[in-house]
Amino acid sequence: MSKIQRFFHFKNNIFTDRYDGWRVNKMDTVFRVIPYFLRTRIDAQNFFEERIPIAHLEQFVKEHKDEIPGLSIMHIIIAALVRLVSQRPSLNRFVVWNKIFARKHLNFSLVVKRSMTLEGEETLIKPEFDLEDSLQNIVEKVRVELENNQQMGQKNGSDKVSQMLGYLPDFLLRSVVLTLFWLDKIGLLPKFIYRVSPWHCSIFLTNIGSIGVESIYHHLYEFGTCSMFVAMGKKSREYTLDPEGEVSEQKSIVLRFVLDERICDGFYYASSMRALNKILSNPSVLLTPPENIVPDAGVVR
Repeated sequence: MSKIQRFFHFKNNIFTDRYDGWRVNKMDTVFRVIPYFLRTRIDAQNFFEERIPIAHLEQFVKEHKDEIPGLSIMHIIIAALVRLVSQRPSLNRFVVWNKIFARKHLNFSLVVKRSMTLEGEETLIKPEFDLEDSLQNIVEKVRVELENNQQMGQKNGSDKVSQMLGYLPDFLLRSVVLTLFWLDKIGLLPKFIYRVSPWHCSIFLTNIGSIGVESIYHHLYEFGTCSMFVAMGKKSREYTLDPEGEVSEQKSIVLRFVLDERICDGFYYASSMRALNKILSNPSVLLTPPENIVPDAGVVR
């Protein structure tokens, strides 16, 4: 490596990386330009839908409920997404201020309802996962987060910051929020805000099927770094007619994805959805760590 190359390699790492992401340097020039034209996540939203058969997943849960207490289909979905990111690292990128970054960690924002009533409190938890995590690791990490945030009236970091901001008068709140937007753009958002912000995550997941509602296409957020929103719907039954004229029942759920198209191309997304289906068709692969972790080829380290 020449002196000039070493200088620019140093510059790219020191002056362009963020504490939450590495700058993606190796990419097609089209992708370098796109974030300057599609300047917001709302501009760049793509929508995918996947119907997932769940009869075999329900059977899998029954077979492993003693080995993995608390296991549910939602845990399998989370584990499948973690495994997917370990093999499709571009899904864990984000765009801030027209620049593409590879996230330094993998975490989910999850909506938790503390009481299943109309007036029941909601809060958000943000468990962090390792790319090597097995299904059992993931169930345990989610359980710990839930236990720490499930009590009625309890305030976690996200609740406390929201409550504090809510006390500010309108003119001051507007100024504070604009300041936070700007600090996030230049990578200087205070870390305590980053840690509690549900909008700074790899994947935002909501299981609205748990309250008997079909999945929706949920918009992405301008504040933060979330590039993927996934909504799980309720369990449903479909009846199909096979070539022999026999009627069969199939249980399934619908996953709806809203994705930021600036972080990777459509073919990459489509192949990732096929890979997700493959993982979910054989959930036993999630019982062990992945054989290998694929690094993000766009990052020079």
